[in-house]
Amino acid sequence: MTTVAFIGTGFIGSTVARLAVDAGHDVVLANSRGPQTLTELVDQLGPRARAATAVEAAEAGDLVVVSVPFKAYRDLPADRLAGKVVLDTNNYYPDRDGHVAALDEGTTTSAELEQEHLVGARLVKAFNSIYYRHLAALARPAGAPDRSALPIAGDDADAKAQAHTFLDSIGYDAVDVGPLAQSWRVEPGAPAYGTPYGSFEDPSGTPAPVAAVREAVAAASR
Repeated sequence: MTTVAFIGTGFIGSTVARLAVDAGHDVVLANSRGPQTLTELVDQLGPRARAATAVEAAEAGDLVVVSVPFKAYRDLPADRLAGKVVLDTNNYYPDRDGHVAALDEGTTTSAELEQEHLVGARLVKAFNSIYYRHLAALARPAGAPDRSALPIAGDDADAKAQAHTFLDSIGYDAVDVGPLAQSWRVEPGAPAYGTPYGSFEDPSGTPAPVAAVREAVAAASR
């Protein structure tokens, strides 16, 4: 199975890691505080999980999930991520990250800025549009009538295919939004952000099939 590395182990990162372990993948976990702070999470995930530094995780992963606050993306080890498929879960929240004029003006996207930093990496936007409790609750096996879909965006077709394969393995279909320049369609405030999966008040969520997610993506406007 694939070794999936995680740089950032907050709500989304740890949820995807659990889904990955449940699907039979090995996971390598890293955060900004050091591997010694990940003992509890590693114990919860079991023998397929181990802790590492961000550099070690980047080197170990066949696939790397980056789940750090947007304001920290420049701290990612770009040299170690070159050539890797990187799944970017980040969202730009000005109140947390500080204002970035190009994002406020809509002349670029947070994923494009991250791709500029990660020279040589093959970035795919994923997991940024769903509440972590819904992400955990809505995973379903292939062919299930109530299987949900998650949007992805990226500039590299092969990287998106690998992202699709990974999503399928952990219980989700994928909806291709297009290039990173179109990833604004699934960012905070867009119809595809959170809404298709139900109210945040309901931890079980609402299944969102491919058609529903595609409709929400198409409804986005600037």
